[in-house]
Amino acid sequence: MSNQVVQIRRWVGVVVLLAALAGGALLSSGLKHWSNHSVFGAPKFDVTIAHDSSPVLLGSLSNGFASVLKPALPAVVNIHTSKLVKPHGNMSPFFNDPFFRQFFGDQFGQGKPTPQREQSLGSGVIVTSDGTILTNNHVIDGASDIKVYLNDKRQFPAKLIGADPMTDIAVLKIDATGLATLPLGDSSKLQVGDVVLAIGEPFGLGGTATMGIVSAKGRGGLGIENYEDFIQTDAAINPGNSGGAMIDLHGSLIGINTAILSGNGGGNQGIGFAIPINMARKVMDQISAHGKVVRGYMGVHIQDVTPELAKQFGLRQGGGVLISDVAPDKPAARAGIKKGDVILALNGETVDSANPLRLAISQMPPDSTIKLTIWRDGRTQEINVTLAELPETAEKLGTTEEGTSSALGGVNVQNLTPDLSEELQLPAGTHGVVVTSVDPSSPAAAAGLDRGVVILEVNHKNVSSVDQFKQALAGTKDQQVLLLVMFPNQGGASRYMVVEPR
Repeated sequence: MSNQVVQIRRWVGVVVLLAALAGGALLSSGLKHWSNHSVFGAPKFDVTIAHDSSPVLLGSLSNGFASVLKPALPAVVNIHTSKLVKPHGNMSPFFNDPFFRQFFGDQFGQGKPTPQREQSLGSGVIVTSDGTILTNNHVIDGASDIKVYLNDKRQFPAKLIGADPMTDIAVLKIDATGLATLPLGDSSKLQVGDVVLAIGEPFGLGGTATMGIVSAKGRGGLGIENYEDFIQTDAAINPGNSGGAMIDLHGSLIGINTAILSGNGGGNQGIGFAIPINMARKVMDQISAHGKVVRGYMGVHIQDVTPELAKQFGLRQGGGVLISDVAPDKPAARAGIKKGDVILALNGETVDSANPLRLAISQMPPDSTIKLTIWRDGRTQEINVTLAELPETAEKLGTTEEGTSSALGGVNVQNLTPDLSEELQLPAGTHGVVVTSVDPSSPAAAAGLDRGVVILEVNHKNVSSVDQFKQALAGTKDQQVLLLVMFPNQGGASRYMVVEPR
């Protein structure tokens, strides 16, 4: 009896040990997948997150990329939009005059232009099985009717959940279940040279796949969107591909195809851009939580620090972001940030250029406090700034004489009068001199100075008249000249400019 009890106890012990080992293995696997991930709360959209970003051996793809594309193609859809466009009437105004029509009747009015229906095509990506779709804002912008065509030829009307023109992301919803989806990857893990596949509906053709590599990351300053952090690729992207999927070799969605540089030919030139899925996912979650995207805001105009600017501001190191204007009574101004400060670090992280800084600030919540390390008057200091919410409307920040320095030779300026300020639509209280002409062969023209630009400062000295302008230039004949200028045709934004002597 006792031997039987001992045997049963040993058997139970072995079972318990095996169960413990199995449970430990599962827990270890789970922790491995979730390490280095931050959880900010459950999103409204029940998306699938891909955690496997390990390299794929190309030799394992014995039959090309078919095994990657087969499950992905059904998750990319065609988006068909239409809207009424009111044409510009070219009918003579006399035809609308009652006196004219008294003699000639209404027959001339029958040629009145009528609204036309404009149609366009684009692509989208299904990210939840119940019909949530990511696409570009420009695909659906202004549309009165949105239809989604699935890979299996089914058609659904789509509802616009929300859109963000600043990143060109839109979220749609169709009334369907059990749909094929693409898991969301981690675009921060991409490396230049990684193989990527682009899927979309170019020229209205059915699901089309192209292949290329990641040509570059973090592309910005292209003027395509307000906030740019593009993945550049040589995978063929053509009209109609907008809103389609860029996937990695795991079949995970790592970008939304958005734009191309087409050159004069208008077609694909091997330079395409996709919005990283990490950015698109943040936009989607914000739309889910707030119905719009809420962004942090400092209230400054910024620009990159060139070697010439670094020299003018006494910087002995590369990088940094120069503050060219500070909006009054906004977070930066209230914290003591000044025009001419150079931001060297944000929360202890080095800042190298303007575009990443804009992105970082925009992704921080309003009312959060950031620590800036700045360069001012030959030394560094730290300033804390409490961010506000980015407003929907962005902040807009006499006698002819000739400059006497060789750097500004060929530049003619005049006093800024109230009438000129009104004509140029300058912000109230603007003081400076207006450039009336620039010799095209002059150093100033080469630096980008043009007629109509307002010069606010010369070598850190305010100039409110032609006399002050001449005084500030005195003795600078063979030296660089640092200008703070305002471009009226760019919303009143100001920026620093270095003009080299001839």
